[in-house]
Amino acid sequence: MYNRDEEILEQYDVEIRSTAKGRGALSCETDKGTMLLKEFRGSKDRAAFLYDILKFLSENGFASETVVVTREGEAAAKDELNGTLYLLKNWYQGRECDVKNRDDILAAVKKLAQFHVLAKSCPNEIPDFLKADKSSLLLEYERHNRELNKVKNYIRNKNKKNQFELLFMRVYESYRTQALEVAEQLKRQLDNLDPELEEQMWGLCHGDYNQHNIILSQGEWTFLNFEQMVYDIMVRDLANFVRKILEKYNWNTGLGIDMITEYDKIRKLKQQELEQLYLRLAYPKKFWKIANHYSSSRKSWISGRDIEKLEKIIEQEPQRKQFLKMLFCFTS
Repeated sequence: MYNRDEEILEQYDVEIRSTAKGRGALSCETDKGTMLLKEFRGSKDRAAFLYDILKFLSENGFASETVVVTREGEAAAKDELNGTLYLLKNWYQGRECDVKNRDDILAAVKKLAQFHVLAKSCPNEIPDFLKADKSSLLLEYERHNRELNKVKNYIRNKNKKNQFELLFMRVYESYRTQALEVAEQLKRQLDNLDPELEEQMWGLCHGDYNQHNIILSQGEWTFLNFEQMVYDIMVRDLANFVRKILEKYNWNTGLGIDMITEYDKIRKLKQQELEQLYLRLAYPKKFWKIANHYSSSRKSWISGRDIEKLEKIIEQEPQRKQFLKMLFCFTS
């Protein structure tokens, strides 16, 4: 933090007793409890909205981090030397959601649904800068498809192919077909979506919901790290979490359906939301990620880790298809 921690902290009405650096943030023990000072890459308006929504959640009994305002009442402190913004957040000690513990996973899904329900009732007007474009996911998938095609063309034109490239070309057509079909289905859904129903599907999303951003603190599940909050289709968060967990569980169909059912108990999923969830999980995102990493790396040297990752998703593909087949039944 450019050795300017103390000057930033002087903008707050707190007594700093000790500090410790770690993972791009500064942990602070203060007279008002543990706090975390962290660089904020958003605008002052975004920080102000974040303060408001986290305050709303807290006042309505939802356990989450909160933003501390400066002496001047600002949600973000500014480093006058370089203009960098910082957030000071009330922090919680606890353990992360254990991805090896089924009860933890289902509790995290339940908590996510509770967040979506409560955040939907927030009376604050949603600023334009927080709203995702309605076509953003389709545009993302279409861009990914072009990138996959570019990688395929590059590898195809190579005279001598390495192990990764041979394996990639062997499965490319299968994943390409999936990617194109999902993009086409998503386009049809967007074209036919009723505006009133669309409004019900949209809400505030955490934006980066994973096991690291929900902790068990003093017996209560607590949300952290809302900096990527966005106003979007709410199943975005659910799809992101389900995907990350199922990749660790070899796409276990029972667990996947249990996660979706647990969410549905708190916030009833509409048919179109289940379709959106299916499409988000059906897109071969892991395959694209591996291809994208290959594309941006040195082609003269292929990491054994990339080969392992590609082999793993190929090995998991039958289980993934089985889960998607079961999920598709819920959308029919």
